[in-house]
Amino acid sequence: MAIDPNENVIRRAAEFLQDTDSLFVMTGAGISAESGIPTFRGANGLWRKYSVQDLATPHAFARNPALVWEWYRWRQDIILRAKPNAAHHALVRLERRMENFLLLTQNVDDLHRRAGTRNVREIHGNIFRKKCSRCGAKRDSKDVRSVKDSLPRCTCGALLRPDVVWFGEIIPSEIWNEALTFLRTAGVALFCGTSGVVWPAAGIPEIAIRQGLKTIEVNPEPTPISEIVHVSVRAKAGTALPEILRFLSH
Repeated sequence: MAIDPNENVIRRAAEFLQDTDSLFVMTGAGISAESGIPTFRGANGLWRKYSVQDLATPHAFARNPALVWEWYRWRQDIILRAKPNAAHHALVRLERRMENFLLLTQNVDDLHRRAGTRNVREIHGNIFRKKCSRCGAKRDSKDVRSVKDSLPRCTCGALLRPDVVWFGEIIPSEIWNEALTFLRTAGVALFCGTSGVVWPAAGIPEIAIRQGLKTIEVNPEPTPISEIVHVSVRAKAGTALPEILRFLSH
């Protein structure tokens, strides 16, 4: 297995993509970090500065919704200042090449859609979407109001919360099932900027390999999946993906 970001590895990844018209992509925090969005698990990750129990659990929201909303509005502001990077745009180009394409992202920042990707599924939700804490009704909104503003409420009267998957919550079953169904007919699975440690998404590379897909990892650091994928490109996605596309014939 090749693990160095040299031309041979890039060419092999391009060959896999050249030979398929059905591509599954999974992205993680690393791809957003290249746009300046802090990761949770890196050296300067958000979880090193804030307590998970204070900010990202149903219990935290029930105890202090104002604190939770203050933190999420701060994160929204950071994300709105960010722009899709070269990796996001390269994935848009890959989608246009494929007859069948599905991008499953662990990110909640909406950057893939802002870049132009159409078939995106957000396994951990979307930070710009609100969900009723009682009836579950959802609504999209990119308004970033100060903490002094009143807490948002649903038409049913209950508090609205960020529509993201908090610790202790279950990921949306319909999105998970759609991803597994797509994998059954895909030819290649591409994993970009994901740590490979967040479950259940961390199990997808092994599922893809068992089902006979060619697998490509793009990550500047080794991860738990580096030793099992067919090609591991040791580089940032914003560098590697445009290079891979350069080797694809039109």
